[in-house]
Amino acid sequence: MKFDVTVFAEDLNAAAGLAQSVEAYGFDGLWVAEAAHNPFLPLAHAALATHRISLGTAVAVAFPRSPQLMAQTAWDLAEQSEGRFILGLGTQIKPHITKRFSAMWGKPVQQLREYILALRAIWRSFQYGDECRVRGEYYSFALADPASWPRPMPYASIPIYIASVNTGLARLAGELCDGFHVHSFHSPRYLREVLMPAFRMGRERGAVNQPLSLSCAVFVVTGENDAAVEASKLLTKSQIAFYASTPSYEPVLKLHGWEELVPRLNSLLRRNRWEEMHQLISDEMLEQFAVIAPPDELPYKLRERYQGLLDRSGFYFPFEPSEGSKQLIWRHAAKAMGH
Repeated sequence: MKFDVTVFAEDLNAAAGLAQSVEAYGFDGLWVAEAAHNPFLPLAHAALATHRISLGTAVAVAFPRSPQLMAQTAWDLAEQSEGRFILGLGTQIKPHITKRFSAMWGKPVQQLREYILALRAIWRSFQYGDECRVRGEYYSFALADPASWPRPMPYASIPIYIASVNTGLARLAGELCDGFHVHSFHSPRYLREVLMPAFRMGRERGAVNQPLSLSCAVFVVTGENDAAVEASKLLTKSQIAFYASTPSYEPVLKLHGWEELVPRLNSLLRRNRWEEMHQLISDEMLEQFAVIAPPDELPYKLRERYQGLLDRSGFYFPFEPSEGSKQLIWRHAAKAMGH
């Protein structure tokens, strides 16, 4: 199992140094999430500053970006990193796509399917000079302009990962994709009993031969002392409560018989009573959704829990290599990897 680091890269000028630290620790990959900042720009800095680690988005929001522009960005990063770039895509949810980004929202599984097929058609045109003809419900490309195509390169087979909680996109990942970002809001049981069958179903009807790579930044609870552990518990319960308030994530809770929490948490969220939400997350729930262990045991517990389930894992925890107690957590993770 590979061990990766996921960051938000809030300071673009620090992105190169951060990536160098990830590589120096001996970790396998760096994922940049999209939140307040663009996820691609830090990876351009990281590609120049590193030589070994994989670099990817976890995830970039697809629908507000034209597949043509996404294809160009991914192509450039793949060439710059000499094949280390992984394009991770997500759909977001309808209110964000339509009201925040003012973009088109259709049937997300079908829309993302067309998006991925369009990306690969565009990349073929870049690499081989094929005429790019895509005609779908959501995306159509019919204007060929070889003057605007980048030059062919040795890294044209750019891996695509997608992310989701539910089975529709899990089947799509099985059908078309190289990998899948398992949402941090899951349990091993949900991954095993719900998502794995969906991946297999997609692989059976698709044309991809290699195994689907599964990646996840896992919720963890840890700390050097009791006070730090309690603070970590509170933070993680709050994050779980936020995700559990989303109606589309209800299947995760339903599997465990906790679906009645969704409307209660959603009601608190709508009334801005954030500070009360974590109180509805029991210690039993926390144990299902998070790995709980002291810093020196944490990476081993994570590996034990996800061996045979995940191919790439990491902590849902800020990477801060220069800060005392948090630095120790990452040192233990690096030691567990043999570095």
